[in-house]
Amino acid sequence: MDTNNDDLIFNTPLPSYAEEFLIYMESIRGKSANTVKEYRYDLISFFTYFLKSQKKYHIDELDEGFIRSVTLTDLYKYINFLSKERKLKPTSRARKVASIRSFFKYLFSKAHVLDTNPAVDLESPKQTKKLPVYLQLDESKALLSSVSGENELRDYCILTLFLNCGMRLSELCGINISSIKDNTIIVKGKGDKERTIYLNDACEKAIGDYLKVRPKLPESDPDRDALFISERKKRLSRRAVQYTVKKYLYAAGIDPTKYSTHKLRHTAATLMYQYGDVDIRSLQEILGHESISTTEIYTHVNSGRLAEAVRANPLADETKK
Repeated sequence: MDTNNDDLIFNTPLPSYAEEFLIYMESIRGKSANTVKEYRYDLISFFTYFLKSQKKYHIDELDEGFIRSVTLTDLYKYINFLSKERKLKPTSRARKVASIRSFFKYLFSKAHVLDTNPAVDLESPKQTKKLPVYLQLDESKALLSSVSGENELRDYCILTLFLNCGMRLSELCGINISSIKDNTIIVKGKGDKERTIYLNDACEKAIGDYLKVRPKLPESDPDRDALFISERKKRLSRRAVQYTVKKYLYAAGIDPTKYSTHKLRHTAATLMYQYGDVDIRSLQEILGHESISTTEIYTHVNSGRLAEAVRANPLADETKK
């Protein structure tokens, strides 16, 4: 989501039944603030689509009478609008479908605003599975070797954790010193779910080396426990980490427009799967995926391994006499 839309998102009043849905998702379902913001954004998009046909000017004018009139056909027309007019990709449309399903399920089964649920049979757009973009092993080593400068130990630690642990950007930025215990780190993933990440020797050394030079903050400082600190002695922001990664990609001779912090997560997962003999369930746990289907994109293999598998067939030496 474009964070520049935050003012629009929070300053746009929704109908009371929609605001109550967001409160329910956060307070009862335990969804993170960021997830609730995405729900709000999706609802604004949904309601805005219907304003013209309902001859209304403001979203909060769409009362319960309106929401009771929405049919499954209306929902599919909206999804088609997102595809044809808004040019949204299947993944983006699928997220909005998920939001709509949750919203109407709440209105039907929890708030009892609806007698029937028009979204119960709403299907999600078919997804085209793409292989993840990732760095090769030699490119990963080149990236690590490119680190230099005033913040060398900090930046090297950041890249080491990305490439070895497969962390999300938000997880890395949120690491606290107090969450590091022996050879583990506890991070907060999607939905504020905590998980334990195990550290290898490279990660432990990188963290140890960086902590020796990390600025010490006063006890009263709200960022005193943050692992990664900026030059302004604040918790390092996501944007700063993204800039840092791009800088070293460029220094390593790797196209910075093709790769990102998330591609480093792909790289870690791919290297673990290809070289670490890790099973798919363990990889799912390491990456913090809720569904095994998300992790399955890393089960791809390169052409060399395919050729090797064919040559290893026990019938490979059998020829017609």
